[in-house]
Amino acid sequence: MSARVPAVFLDRDGVLVEATEVDGVPTPSTQRGALELRPGVEEACRQLRADGLLLVCVTNQPDIARGTVRVESVNAANAELQARLGLHAILVCPHDDADDCDCRKPRPGLLIRAADTLGIDLARSVMVGDRWRDVEAGRRAGCATIFIDNGYHERRPDHPDITAGGLDEVVPAILRITMPPPIDREAAGTVNAADLTVEIFADGADVASIVALAANPLIKGFTTNPTLMRAAGVTDYERFAREVVAAVPTMPLSFEVFADDFDGMERQARRIAEWGDNVYAKIPVTDTTGTPTRAVINALSETGVRLNVTALMTVEQVRWVADALAGGPPGFISVFAGRVADTGRDPIPIMVDSLTVMAPHPHLKLIWASPREILNIVQADRIGCHVITVTHDLLKKLSILGTDLDDYSLDTVRMFHRDAAGAGLSL
Repeated sequence: MSARVPAVFLDRDGVLVEATEVDGVPTPSTQRGALELRPGVEEACRQLRADGLLLVCVTNQPDIARGTVRVESVNAANAELQARLGLHAILVCPHDDADDCDCRKPRPGLLIRAADTLGIDLARSVMVGDRWRDVEAGRRAGCATIFIDNGYHERRPDHPDITAGGLDEVVPAILRITMPPPIDREAAGTVNAADLTVEIFADGADVASIVALAANPLIKGFTTNPTLMRAAGVTDYERFAREVVAAVPTMPLSFEVFADDFDGMERQARRIAEWGDNVYAKIPVTDTTGTPTRAVINALSETGVRLNVTALMTVEQVRWVADALAGGPPGFISVFAGRVADTGRDPIPIMVDSLTVMAPHPHLKLIWASPREILNIVQADRIGCHVITVTHDLLKKLSILGTDLDDYSLDTVRMFHRDAAGAGLSL
């Protein structure tokens, strides 16, 4: 199961956008294009997103129930707002008090629904609102609460954790509240491979090594690709693949298509799928011209072909691939975190956001692909990534995971001394 992540729940009118006041009480804006962002909101959202936080707008829109506004107008305005601020979701309660629903704030239904759908850790999350209903909903959901005091002539909230004049003022406080719990230094020094929840898939193309690794209880599946097969000297693709399937008949196995045209990709994927019930056909996210393979993925997924969509590097790619796989069988989405890191970018925010995007699709698993070091396995595990692919060479280092650093230091000194003696060096 993926680790739950913190979120910032944001009321809409009076927090993200200006609210029109009537007799000192705010009323919502519903016309598309009429939503005026409050000062500092755009930059505040950018900072919060950059720190890996989910941004979820939760808004009461009772005028829908009252018949004074159409739901289509509210949805259009919200879609525009979501795109502009990069919000991960906007949840709307369309009811009035008389409807006695569980989603109208101060009841916490919207927050709880978001937590269930997006995998949110409510205890590490924050509710930001400008009315007592917002603060009370956050309190009932178990979140920290921030009250944006706009000076309305109405009931004030009871004991919010923080009171401020705008979202931009509380970004540092939100980051403190939502930061990960302190690392248990003693436990961190005794990391054990057997305690990992991330599944390790071996990445290679040597049949003998695959057979040997299949007996290792830490290995949960296998992947390969044309580059690895070329390095291993594979020339008969189907013969190689069928040998692997015969040797490993129950673990997930991924074999990649190599055609560059869409018809060829689909034909090869269907042939690969015939090799075994545990086989996934790997489809690249684009062809070699950069054209997305959405049509191929849709066609295969809709007919029950299990897919591993590969070579992704952006959250937007994950989003459309997850949508394409939404109605199909179990599948994998491989984000090449190692290659992302090669460009000087931190891959962790991308991986966290990818998990969020995939949360509504529990039949899909995120793969941390192309790791560069053992630390990546620990990082993948800590963020709740489902799978990490590890090359055979890197797997050899798995035995030193959690090694005592004093012992490892001594081993390094002895290695240098041993190698110097072996080389016959003298001064």
